[in-house]
Amino acid sequence: MERLHALTSLFDPSRIVFVSGPQPAPDWVEQLGSKLGESRASVHRVVLPQRSEPASRDPEAQTRGPVDLAVIAVDGERTIDALREAVAAGARTALLLCPAPQPQASEQLLALAREARVRLLGPGTLGFARPPRRLDAGRLGALPPPGNVALVTQSGVLGGAILDWAGDTAIGFSLAVSLGAELDIDVAQVLDFLADDPTTKAVVVYLEAVRDSRSFMSALRALASVKPVVVLKGGRDAASRPTARTHSGAIVGSDAIYSAALRRAGAVQVRLFTQLFTAVRYLASRNWPLGKRLAMVGNGNGPLVLASDQAWFANIRLLPYTEPTRRRLEAELPGVEISNPLNLGLAASADDYASALEAIAYDPESDAVLVLLSPFAGVDAPRITERVARMASTLGKPLFACWLGDNSTRPLRALLDAAGVPVFRTPEAAVDAFSTVATFYQNQLLLQQTPRSLSGMSMPDVARARAVLDAALADGREVLTELESKVLLDAFHVPVNRTVLAANRHEAVAAANRIGYPVAMKISSSDIAHKSEVGGVALNVRNATEVREQYEEIMRSVRRARPAARIQGVTLQPMKLGRHDRELYVGVLRDPLFGPVIAFGTGGKRVEIHRDTTLEFPPLNSFLARSMIARTRVARTLGDYGDAPAVDLEALERLLVRVSEMVCELPRLAELDINPIIADGEGLIAVDARAVADAQAPVREPHDQRRYAHMAIMPYPSELVRRCTLRDGRSYTIRPIQAEDGERLQRFVRGLSEQSRYFRFISAMNELSPRMLVRYTQIDYDRELALVAVLAGDGDESIIGVVRYLLNPDRRSCEFAIAIADEVQRQGLGSTLMNAIVEQARRRGLDRIEGFVLASNAPMMRLVASLGFSVQADRDDPTLKRVWLELHCE
Repeated sequence: MERLHALTSLFDPSRIVFVSGPQPAPDWVEQLGSKLGESRASVHRVVLPQRSEPASRDPEAQTRGPVDLAVIAVDGERTIDALREAVAAGARTALLLCPAPQPQASEQLLALAREARVRLLGPGTLGFARPPRRLDAGRLGALPPPGNVALVTQSGVLGGAILDWAGDTAIGFSLAVSLGAELDIDVAQVLDFLADDPTTKAVVVYLEAVRDSRSFMSALRALASVKPVVVLKGGRDAASRPTARTHSGAIVGSDAIYSAALRRAGAVQVRLFTQLFTAVRYLASRNWPLGKRLAMVGNGNGPLVLASDQAWFANIRLLPYTEPTRRRLEAELPGVEISNPLNLGLAASADDYASALEAIAYDPESDAVLVLLSPFAGVDAPRITERVARMASTLGKPLFACWLGDNSTRPLRALLDAAGVPVFRTPEAAVDAFSTVATFYQNQLLLQQTPRSLSGMSMPDVARARAVLDAALADGREVLTELESKVLLDAFHVPVNRTVLAANRHEAVAAANRIGYPVAMKISSSDIAHKSEVGGVALNVRNATEVREQYEEIMRSVRRARPAARIQGVTLQPMKLGRHDRELYVGVLRDPLFGPVIAFGTGGKRVEIHRDTTLEFPPLNSFLARSMIARTRVARTLGDYGDAPAVDLEALERLLVRVSEMVCELPRLAELDINPIIADGEGLIAVDARAVADAQAPVREPHDQRRYAHMAIMPYPSELVRRCTLRDGRSYTIRPIQAEDGERLQRFVRGLSEQSRYFRFISAMNELSPRMLVRYTQIDYDRELALVAVLAGDGDESIIGVVRYLLNPDRRSCEFAIAIADEVQRQGLGSTLMNAIVEQARRRGLDRIEGFVLASNAPMMRLVASLGFSVQADRDDPTLKRVWLELHCE
């Protein structure tokens, strides 16, 4: 409640104090004062004097109670003085419309704000606009029209340009906010606010960088689970790391990692400024599920060709019509060549358009229809427009439109827009809009996945793998040899090629004779990342003589190229590359901001040239692994390809999931290359591998003791599942909530008594809304934890209790809530659940767990008192008690 209250005070204030510098103030400051006076909030002004004079204040202001928002517009050197005035006025939040100060002054600002419990937006911000409340608090330009789209931008200047550009569209805004230096309130906290803001239906974000990847991912995942999010990422640095010790680090740049993060969080990323709003109105007002198959209808070849080209670039499929659809189109459109795209010809009438759309609407091979109209002499564009607009709502699938041109078609586009049809001026923009919507839906499927750290396949030998890493580190090495790396893979049941180390040429011949010819020979050295580049690889060695020769040649070449390298010898393994085999690559790298990431793509010696790589954040399951594979170019070659049989895709999915298990269970695994992986119709095998260990396991938050704290996305915490017993002897299970619990949770809420529901939600409600169900069950296990107590029933479980905590913005404390089914109250369940959530908050490294309890809720007040919670009256609502427990984490 306190978290939401703070940002509600900022964006929906009832009372504002406007603090400005000495007179005469700049023109924009005076204009700002006038604009604030036009809002629905009451406003009073404080004018900072010259330093030797007292401030000029409204004499009645102190009698009106606390202030929600202080708008501060002063020179940078007076910012602290202005904030002190805001604190004296009782402000809960402050908007700092002043330049970002030097680091020392920033620390002073933040210290003052925290002491006074004032939340800060800025400095270095151009402010925000809240059109539904007629509140223009900043310098973003004219107040945009009210609507349901929110804009969050890390560039105030670009934000002002976006609002100005959007003025020519039919888009209205619920909020537009420039974040500035993010000294206190950051992008994650604004996204948190928008997830619960009833006036916002879709969110557009201009993003340059984040400081705390975990809070950002948590907030974005929570928002995208209930509202569509479109992101334009600036600063797209594609450069890889020059110090990388594996191919994984060498071929992956920061932009690719941000793209993977946005995709996994359920947002959709656009690449161009002009794409920001192409689909956002559709996403804000409709159900999103949409595949990537499109049908096109138009009255000219050129626009359809351009639209088809754009579809090809966006990986949108234009599939042929089914035979029933084809027969219907042939019957109703004689003389028209039936294909997708469908060109109705220059003489196309409104009836022709209607016949085509009605037939295609029932075709199962498309998910949406794009209808195009080119204006020229003889085309009855108004009648076609009226017909399309009238039938749009009756079609069984989404309709997108492209009315080319400008002057003559502008009023026609307005008619389509009024009918709820997304309409665009160019074919490319129309296809982009469809692609954005389809991609958003695909990313939503990724967001809904909640994999475990361990997949449920045969258990890996985690102790053996950790021993390999520990041994290398004890030897003073971070880079593992090929043999050590393959032991890691084998411990997690990844198929590896039999490999033997030879310390001299005689051992090499003996090993080759045991393995069988032909063999592959490779230098074994933890100091050499890319063996081929130093002459350290010989393939297809056919007999003992060649083994001796190649052994000596490899040693000479490597010593010449890398004289200081530590060499253990040469490894030998069976030569494995048939005519129909494919070379693939799987890798792991650890990003400094986002943590471990898994890579997949084309393998072999040219992996850094092909750069056919996609990324995904662990943990993975089969669905996520399958999605990874499908995003690569090499995926097209994994099916029946020429005379080559299809690769065993299930084996490839299992390998990716096994690598995910390694990342989850081995925090000290910093990098990994498995390249090449030889795959065919019978399975796959890892031919070469290179792992890098880190002497210091990554610590993302110093006090966090959880098992998977090194990861950006927490796995489903299956280790928290346990059995318990009620006082009446009935056995139940406590486990973390999961997405599949939606209907169970709804039944639980409906089954609560009216009083129990009111105690839990502090409102009169009979059931959870669909959005609340999603919000409460599809959670990010980093930002919050919900534990449910379930009883086994006939064919399904029933929830009898729920407890959860949600991190506060400081990420050092959390707020809890609990509800117990009426029929099991006074059975010890409340105490058990509260003790469980307190223990997990303590393991999370939090300093305090707190909550708000109705003063009339006597059973809950007795429970928290028995657990040692402190109690005080809420400063804003006398019917509430604030309760908290200091966790005293060392």
